[in-house]
Amino acid sequence: MKKYVFTLALMAMMLPLGAQNMQMAVDSLKKIYAPDGRTAVWKIDCEEHYKAWTLKGVVDNARNKDVILGEAKRLGIEVVDSIRVLENSLEKPWAIVKLAIASLRTDGRHAAEMATQAIMGMPVKVLEEKGDWYRVQTPDNYISYCPANSLQLATQRDMEAWRSAKRYIVTVYQSQLVEKPGSDATVSDLVLGNILEFKGKSGKWIKLATPDGRTGYVAQGDVKELAEWAQQKPDMKLVEKTARRMMGAGYLWGGTSTKVTDCSGLAKVCYFANGIILQRDASQQALYGKKIAAADWNQAKTGDLVFFGSASGRVTHVGIYLRGGQYIHCSGRVKINSVDPSASDYLTTPFLSISRIDGCVGMPGIVAVKDHKWYF
Repeated sequence: MKKYVFTLALMAMMLPLGAQNMQMAVDSLKKIYAPDGRTAVWKIDCEEHYKAWTLKGVVDNARNKDVILGEAKRLGIEVVDSIRVLENSLEKPWAIVKLAIASLRTDGRHAAEMATQAIMGMPVKVLEEKGDWYRVQTPDNYISYCPANSLQLATQRDMEAWRSAKRYIVTVYQSQLVEKPGSDATVSDLVLGNILEFKGKSGKWIKLATPDGRTGYVAQGDVKELAEWAQQKPDMKLVEKTARRMMGAGYLWGGTSTKVTDCSGLAKVCYFANGIILQRDASQQALYGKKIAAADWNQAKTGDLVFFGSASGRVTHVGIYLRGGQYIHCSGRVKINSVDPSASDYLTTPFLSISRIDGCVGMPGIVAVKDHKWYF
């Protein structure tokens, strides 16, 4: 990376002074430090003035601003810095999702396209306020907009207290937080992966609190202490079990929960049940793990991710490999098909690649919850 930046600077120095274009330099740096707009904010405009450039716009973190200003200095270009940094710009730069499921969008409008979902107890970094919405970053680094009424805002100290608190995680497909043990009066619905704070125990019921302080009881068999749960080892049988539990569930673009999902959301939900955070979209997931050629599908193992897309190689779909060529995926609904051309349930969509997650936890793009600093 350093070598590339040096080469860029050297090339610019070789140009006549009048041809040195700060915008070109900034755009080239963006390809290195913020290539994916789904996980980074980098919108910089450069305006040339006499003997100087004014740099205006926004980035999500201070490092990227330093990179831009450092490059200008290396190029010997005088700049006026008007770059805004989102990270830690708010009094409460963190939040915890307080609903069982929150829908996040590509813009701060209910009419905007659904981007992803977040679930109760998920910590998010708050980057920017936009009316009744917040631009947030989820633990997989995905950036989108969440309604303010879905979040419990938090200071750095609040987050430290939450991370050190005793918490429980929902380990069943769906559950309920009820007012009293055995009661039908619901405080909140709950789904797999929701995290709540421990408040006590009553027989076979655990008293828990939502991130915004609502308390109730959950059946002991539906939850597990988060610290203990996070120590689980990769178990592809659990990934498969979770996926099969969702058979027949409908498809929703941006869905990332047991209530409704899209193709990459299904993979995320099933791996999160095993304490593993995958990247959000299929095209991102395809970049990580141990790569296996599509033609070698007979070497695939249960839990491997299988990717599909266009004839040009663009990834647009993902499934979870089972065995014997079969994979489970969400396309219209959660169902099973095969990559074996001789099988009756074979689909003709171009089969592009396979990624093995088992054995790759801790590598880029594949993070164990126990090792994610936002959770612990």
